[in-house]
Amino acid sequence: QVQLVESGGGWVQTGGSLLLSCTTSGRTFRTYPMAWFRQAPGKEREFAATISRGGNPYYADSVKGRFTISRDNANQAVYLQMTSLKPEDTAVYFCAARDGVTAPSNQFDYNYWGHGTQVTVSS
Repeated sequence: QVQLVESGGGWVQTGGSLLLSCTTSGRTFRTYPMAWFRQAPGKEREFAATISRGGNPYYADSVKGRFTISRDNANQAVYLQMTSLKPEDTAVYFCAARDGVTAPSNQFDYNYWGHGTQVTVSS
């Protein structure tokens, strides 16, 4: 069983930056593809970024060039550096992990989820 805990959310003005962190339990973190998803008020949860076991990132078009996903296997953590934030980035951000080799963008492929951290971007 993997437990995920997100942190780093908050309130920021348009154009600002935030660093989200997701720490995990378990000894096999390095074997899990990881991802960040987000859910805006009144909308379905959507893909933001994934990172493979080997550290290869993949981004949704909406965040490409502004967000950077990274992982630290030694500290069993995954990060999402968010820059040039926009009001439409306002959402609850979830960290996810999966049992598998690939790092897909479909939320239903992920087995483990954190409880989320709120990000609010004001205009």
